[in-house]
Amino acid sequence: MHTYRAHPEISVLGDYLEVPGLGFLAVNAFVIHAAQPVVVDTGLGLADRDFVACLAGVIDPADVAWIWLTHPDRDHTGGLFALLEAAPRARVVTTFTGAGIMSAERPLPLNRIYLLNPGQSLDVGDRRLTGLRPPLFDNPATVGVLDPSTGVCLSSDCFGGPLPTPELANAEDAAAVNPDELRVAQLLWATVDSPWVHSVDPAKFAASFTPLRDFGPSAILSTHLPPVTGDSDTLFATLLGAPQAGPFAGPDQAALEAMLREFQPA
Repeated sequence: MHTYRAHPEISVLGDYLEVPGLGFLAVNAFVIHAAQPVVVDTGLGLADRDFVACLAGVIDPADVAWIWLTHPDRDHTGGLFALLEAAPRARVVTTFTGAGIMSAERPLPLNRIYLLNPGQSLDVGDRRLTGLRPPLFDNPATVGVLDPSTGVCLSSDCFGGPLPTPELANAEDAAAVNPDELRVAQLLWATVDSPWVHSVDPAKFAASFTPLRDFGPSAILSTHLPPVTGDSDTLFATLLGAPQAGPFAGPDQAALEAMLREFQPA
């Protein structure tokens, strides 16, 4: 994991995961350096990742006031319970659905939950953060973040894309990626992560971008892509094409057996 500032008031805790057959997928968490500091997601749950130790290079974990869980998938909750121990005053921002999903594996302490729905806001001392349902999502509990103080949108899985090398997945700006390759990667991820996009009404799908367009983000920080700064219209145009993109079909058992044969010694 490595850390850097995507904005003077927002740190990125960057990581990546190799996804065989797709490429290298960024797995980012974030710190909003508000008066009441907010950690957005808590990284991968792999044994060789120490999320709290990485976070300590950015902020004293004990100072964390809020842990905004954009949704309870394992690549967003890896360091959650370790952080709850290290940050005894922190509360977890999630939805009723999100808390319910987590209860099937390891329930959150009810007195440390703060339920927030899309469109509602959280007062973090020097600003109010607003919940956003991103245009694309893979979990019904997904709530991204709009920070009007910085103009930044933290979009959860939306706008992500697998990249061809770990160096690109670890890049500090998506401008490092060839624009054509970025478009292909984002459309691929849209069909992998949100396959329901092929069944949407095009007009209703286009309308789902309105809250984000109206916000006019200065940067979009996706969990699964290096930060995107500047003009967001290209990102919107790419995802608006997702319903027409070819559906993703993953490897079947025959393909898996062929891959396993390649790993066997000669």
